[in-house]
Amino acid sequence: MSNATRTIPAQPAASARRRIRTGHERTNWPATAVLIVCTLAVLVPLYVTVSMALKTTGQAVDGNAFSLPSPLTLDSFIQAWTLTNFPRGFMISVFISVTAVVGEIVVSALAAYAIVRNWDRRLFRWSFFYLLAAMFIPFPVVALPQIQLTGMAGLDNPLGVAILHIVFALAFNTMLFTAFLRSIPLELEESMRMDGAGTWQVFWRLIFPLLGPMSATVGIFAFIASWNDFMMPSLIISDPELQTIPVLQKMFQTQFSNSYNVAFASYLMAMAPAIVVYLFTQRWVMSGLTQGAVK
Repeated sequence: MSNATRTIPAQPAASARRRIRTGHERTNWPATAVLIVCTLAVLVPLYVTVSMALKTTGQAVDGNAFSLPSPLTLDSFIQAWTLTNFPRGFMISVFISVTAVVGEIVVSALAAYAIVRNWDRRLFRWSFFYLLAAMFIPFPVVALPQIQLTGMAGLDNPLGVAILHIVFALAFNTMLFTAFLRSIPLELEESMRMDGAGTWQVFWRLIFPLLGPMSATVGIFAFIASWNDFMMPSLIISDPELQTIPVLQKMFQTQFSNSYNVAFASYLMAMAPAIVVYLFTQRWVMSGLTQGAVK
């Protein structure tokens, strides 16, 4: 009896060790290999970009893109800053991106709120289906009409580009907000309406603050899309002095052809804001998407 009692506590420990060994033996090596390849696909080009931007012109044309810069120099950034008039292009890109972010969040949230709370009405329900159908229309298909309309309306400028970003992203953003709004209980609104609040008060004081995670998600997508956009500004903006950073880089591409270090410095300055914004806000992307996925 005593021997049996002494051997019982040893069994759970042995079972736990077997589970630990089994967990190590079941490492998903194919998934790990794919993850390593994907990581290298991002880090290697980034390393080359930073390395080339910190080199002199002589080091940049020696043919070895993976060599370390020796000595380190910031002359490439100074030349790119002056050559492309980076401050002006930067402010124009910031204006377009900020306007697009604010507009997409507000307009899409209002549209989604109207659709969700009036889903039993045919007009709102079919409006949602219409927006979903618009997601399958690419911008190049309607590019020429948009160029003509913005020119006739006097919107062939950065403001017109920001408005087009808001309009073309309305379908996708409304779909995201709609999924998120369905998870918000209607009882919260009813209790607020019993206290005398109107529709606008309910939306701005109750619903819109609750849309914070999804608003952050939409804002991040809107910023990256508008900041990196090349096609729409190049087609819509008629004044070369009002072009965004991606278009300015294309305009000065011939001057970068023999100065790889200046070209890479310009590219690095252009993509740095998008990388910084995403690094500081990427946790809200998954938060907004996962909270809107389950009711």
